[in-house]
Amino acid sequence: MNASYIYKMVQVPPTIAVQAKNHRGNEAAVYMESVVNQMANEGWEFLRVDAVGVQVQPGCLMSLLGQKTTETTYYVISFRKPR
Repeated sequence: MNASYIYKMVQVPPTIAVQAKNHRGNEAAVYMESVVNQMANEGWEFLRVDAVGVQVQPGCLMSLLGQKTTETTYYVISFRKPR
């Protein structure tokens, strides 16, 4: 198979903070649209959005003190363009 594309992944924040007076209900869509349009201006084609879970395990000392493994979900937008 010929790899005719190169790929770029952009991590976006899992949460977008807005002031109550500015809340419209479409903040996530507006944010994602701005990222996708910015990348399109640079020649990148939108491909997909993936959720990636990352576990952070405490070190030995923190584990002994009872700290548990934490997990955060991040979102990554994938783009591609011809080589």
